Amino acid sequence: MSVHILMYPYPTSGHIIPLLDLAHKLLHLRPSDLAVSVTVTVTVLVTPDNLHLLDPFLSSPSSSPSSLQPLVLPSPEPPATPLPPQRRLAANVRSLRDLHLPLLSRWFESHPSPPCAVVSDFFLGWTHRFARERGVPRVVFSPSGAFALSVSFALWRDLPRPDEESMVSFPKLPNCPRFPWSHIPQIYRNYEAGDPEMELQREGAIGNIQSWGIVINSFDGLDRTYLDHIRKEVGHDRVWAVGPLLPAEAEDSAGPVNRGGPTSVSAGEVLTWLDAFPDESVVYVCFGSRAVLTQRQMDELAAGLERSGVRFILCVREPGRGGGHVAGDCGTVTKDFEDRAVGRGLVIRGWAPQVAILRHRAVGAFLTHCGWNSTLEGLSAGTVMLTWPMGAEQFVNAKLLVDELGVGIRVGEGSEKVPEATELARVLAESLRGDLPQRVRAKEMSSAAWDAIKGGSSDEDLGDFVRRVDEQRRSKIRT
Repeated sequence: MSVHILMYPYPTSGHIIPLLDLAHKLLHLRPSDLAVSVTVTVTVLVTPDNLHLLDPFLSSPSSSPSSLQPLVLPSPEPPATPLPPQRRLAANVRSLRDLHLPLLSRWFESHPSPPCAVVSDFFLGWTHRFARERGVPRVVFSPSGAFALSVSFALWRDLPRPDEESMVSFPKLPNCPRFPWSHIPQIYRNYEAGDPEMELQREGAIGNIQSWGIVINSFDGLDRTYLDHIRKEVGHDRVWAVGPLLPAEAEDSAGPVNRGGPTSVSAGEVLTWLDAFPDESVVYVCFGSRAVLTQRQMDELAAGLERSGVRFILCVREPGRGGGHVAGDCGTVTKDFEDRAVGRGLVIRGWAPQVAILRHRAVGAFLTHCGWNSTLEGLSAGTVMLTWPMGAEQFVNAKLLVDELGVGIRVGEGSEKVPEATELARVLAESLRGDLPQRVRAKEMSSAAWDAIKGGSSDEDLGDFVRRVDEQRRSKIRT
């Protein structure tokens, strides 16, 4: 018997890649993992410009050609007039729905063996109605953690506004967190009742809460409190934590694969460069696949790295390369800085083999924007996390790392709190201390992460997810 699952990621690399890692894990489940004789086949919906991200999976000798199939649907036409950043996400979601809904409906209805479940990104909440109308369960895929998802649910359900101190409180969440209004995701801050695109965004968020199940890229030892909270909020136990979803080579200790875009330095060169340094003596600096620092941010960062005297790898996203948004103020790193750093610093322009870098013995700290993929990669590697969130749910993740897990040190906050070079230099040097309390906690969290995906809670949840989908499929056949 086969369980056919349609996976529909939001079409950016940070959302597609973890969903592909989930597909890889599903396709390599053994019967002993499920306690039933079930095989899994996966169809992944992608747009033409993201099809290359499937190449490592489609070309893998361990994958059956029929077990993973792409469904390529066109990308929406860009708007005639460029949209401001605060409107871009809502407009993209609406465009995807309007373009893909009829195409997806025809594909579903004409398929000889249509999917028995739809697993779709939490930005694509409109697929809840699509799946319900076809009598199949829709499962939310959250590429963010349970804490951030809990905050998102509370925002869109309760529509809180800032108090007189410009703070937003979440009294129903564990630990009753509070955030400055500016740290709330921009898509919510721009919500206006009656705006069609904003109402579609809220309808999708409510659809996430109402969906049949939720799969979260996290693990019990990291997010247990918030996982239990979500189960209580949605009123059922079909909430599965299956992370950290890591590339196959990270789990198998094999070589790195290409997971993103072009880079100025090969993975082999980077790892050879790291081989020359002692254990936990290098700081890795990367702000993800989307953020481009302003010149002021970049100047303070470069000066802090130089004054600190630490060894470092600096990954620089530039407009038009590696997915960074083109903005009016785009920070650059000078050639003089690179020349002065020779011997102790390496600048990578474009994509970096991040998982391989973080897992190298020489890397001891990670200065990060706190995107969830980066957060999990840093935690699983056991590095001290230096937090500098830039937007979206990253401020929530930073709070989790610093205040609740005790593995992080605050460095900056977007463009509001840009660290001065002297203070940044001090923190960078401090972060490599061997007796740092955050390092002890980071090692403990790393062990918990690997235990979860080596036969522990995340593997158990993954197996239970497939069993429950299969039970739903069998129940539908009987009726």
